Amino acid sequence: MLAVEYLRAGELVAFPTETVYGLGGDARRDDVVRKIYAAKGRPGNNPVIVHVAEADDAKEYAEHWNGVAERLAKHFWPGPLTMILPRGQKLSAAVSAGRHTVAVRCPKHPVAEALLRAFGGPIAAPSANRSGFTSPTAASHVMAELAGRVPLILDGGPCRIGLESTVIDISSGDVPTVLRPGAVTLEMLREAIGDVQLSIRTVDNNEAAASPGMQDRHYAPRTPACRFNKSQWPAALAWAQQHQPVGLISCDDAVLLAAPHETVRMPEDEFEYARALYGALRELDEKGLKAILVLMPEKNEGVWVAVADRLRRATVELPAAEARR
Repeated sequence: MLAVEYLRAGELVAFPTETVYGLGGDARRDDVVRKIYAAKGRPGNNPVIVHVAEADDAKEYAEHWNGVAERLAKHFWPGPLTMILPRGQKLSAAVSAGRHTVAVRCPKHPVAEALLRAFGGPIAAPSANRSGFTSPTAASHVMAELAGRVPLILDGGPCRIGLESTVIDISSGDVPTVLRPGAVTLEMLREAIGDVQLSIRTVDNNEAAASPGMQDRHYAPRTPACRFNKSQWPAALAWAQQHQPVGLISCDDAVLLAAPHETVRMPEDEFEYARALYGALRELDEKGLKAILVLMPEKNEGVWVAVADRLRRATVELPAAEARR
């Protein structure tokens, strides 16, 4: 397999997972992990996820594997769940952004699984895009973001989930804490292991993050993007007319814009919305619009928690003067 040859030679390979496309390299080599950071323009305080083929591999690369980790792996691996564990000595310290923990997951995608088994080692792989911007859910997105920065892109079709994995910190012995929500929901986790907390916080440039995706601005389009609630629709509509043309992402037939604006009508199902989100942001980002408006979904449970998290980090609030109108 050509991709394995590249990885063994210390090169980077972009590959699909069920969540988003990853930019991968040998997680045991400092020089390779530094290449990942350089290709993405990723800040040094943002750790990368280490992908493994199965739970036994995670045990090899973690310093400690406890009963909670065992139950989580049994319930959710392979799948879109990342665990924060104490980092073992076999991994490059560069994957941890200055901390003594490591983010590990076992992906559920035939291409990713085959690549990991053929390579026979851990692959460090953040999303295959320029840092801070919208994550890629198709090989064409990777090409648009990283052409010339990655020698090989494996095309596995569109990602089934479309949002990054859930990240849960079980490294300290305290109550397990979700640091990044995803398709493995709080409800699922609590059913599997009992008490679980949610902590959606941000880190500044001087703080080493425990998890990927904790920056205040993340997952964002290059076009300025504002979020609003349905009660703010009259103000958002007036703002759009003053700044036309703008794009709108909406899952409500009562919140739509006509030409010269662009509207992307989103699915009402939480899983379908999540799958379509990054594609919608990219679609509008390519149209040369003045701005993008995003109607925030009203539900706050299940996968909607992850959707809201990504939208909050990808957008700013509608300007206050407009929102008050």
